[in-house]
Amino acid sequence: MDSSFNYDDVSHYTLEEKDEQALIDAQNECTFMWSTKDGWPVGVIMSYVFDQGYFWLSVSSLRVRVQAVAREPRTSISITSKGCGMEAPLSLTYKGTCEVLSDQETVGWFLPALAKRLRAGDEQAQKEFVRLNNTPNRRVLKFKPTKKIGFDSRKMRQATQDAEER
Repeated sequence: MDSSFNYDDVSHYTLEEKDEQALIDAQNECTFMWSTKDGWPVGVIMSYVFDQGYFWLSVSSLRVRVQAVAREPRTSISITSKGCGMEAPLSLTYKGTCEVLSDQETVGWFLPALAKRLRAGDEQAQKEFVRLNNTPNRRVLKFKPTKKIGFDSRKMRQATQDAEER
């Protein structure tokens, strides 16, 4: 093995744009992260719709993340290919800003889009999803990515094989 090969520097194994989009399309869950009042990082798994360059997520205004995002909009999203049938482990993390939307026009657009994504092919389940989630407390989080960190394990695997051959 090439003695200069180093697993510590993974910056060369970035995700190409086509693979980034394929991951976003294949997966329907992300980890959404924000900071508490005390500055602690917190994250939860949430379903999303990616549209017009934004990640859109659904949440009740009763969840503390709504107040946290309103207080500090700098947030983060992380997506992995785990469980979505992609051939290789891929991951994406985005730093960005988030706003809380409560207008009925946004909620009215978003809930059917999310229902279609989560209940594809089952119109009745989609209608029920929208009915159950269209409440007075419904909010939509609009996340705008500002920086991307991507990882493609295929590139790392290839670099390892190449180093072993040297």
